[in-house]
Amino acid sequence: MSYTYEYPRAALTVDVVVVAAPVDGRARVLLIRRKGPPFRGAWALPGGFVDIDEDVEAAARRELREETGLAVAKVRLLGVYGAVGRDPRGRTVSVVYLALHPGAPPAAVAGDDASGADWFALARPPSKVAFDHREILRDARRRLAALAERPEDLVRELLPPRLGFDAMLAAFRAALGSKIDRASLRRKLLRRGLLS
Repeated sequence: MSYTYEYPRAALTVDVVVVAAPVDGRARVLLIRRKGPPFRGAWALPGGFVDIDEDVEAAARRELREETGLAVAKVRLLGVYGAVGRDPRGRTVSVVYLALHPGAPPAAVAGDDASGADWFALARPPSKVAFDHREILRDARRRLAALAERPEDLVRELLPPRLGFDAMLAAFRAALGSKIDRASLRRKLLRRGLLS
């Protein structure tokens, strides 16, 4: 099947911000090292182009699996990034998803067009970050903090249905970037029916 249009069109890509919430409460983000141009050798969010017959969220999950070997239970739309010039290859718009992994960062194995995959402190990503991914990481930190202020949203939208209290506490600490009193969080979650 061929397509012909009289006007230029933007390409559609997806990216996934996967944040791990280890017991120490220090959020980690999964990044891949780019194997090819542009930004060869720079760190980036797992992601890539959406296939013509593919659902956008399915594309995000596929790219995450291909580039890191990981799968996530839940994703939440973080935003759409489409600044002109964000990708030197041409006009590209990216749909970005946010995922939270309760617990220590799982091992990631680089694949596809990634030459490496590693976890970094969400608050301090590496100095060499590709595209506009530094801005996306900043937005992810803000979104996680906002979700943690509304416990129902963080629990229902990003955490698996059956999760121990210590893992929930670590997720809240990672999202807020601060210490949270264990007893007060327990009371708050019980009061709102989020803990049994």
